Amino acid sequence: MRQLYDYKAAKKATNLSVNSDLLKRSKALNINLSATLEQVLTEKLAESEAKKWLDENKNAISAYNDFVDEHGNFGDEYRSF
Repeated sequence: MRQLYDYKAAKKATNLSVNSDLLKRSKALNINLSATLEQVLTEKLAESEAKKWLDENKNAISAYNDFVDEHGNFGDEYRSF
């Protein structure tokens, strides 16, 4: 599986606007804002890449599903479950 992004890339400072109460409560719990943002952005990027992959491969997936509907799965005759 390929990497979503370069994990070793340098950190870059940025400015964000965040709800003031959310920021206050997060800081009170010692939540690392940078790490949390990176984690959520990684999850969103992975979700976006997965949707893109599905869209790019929907024809092949449909064709395979049609084949299985017509002919069954490869190796069905050897399954014991």
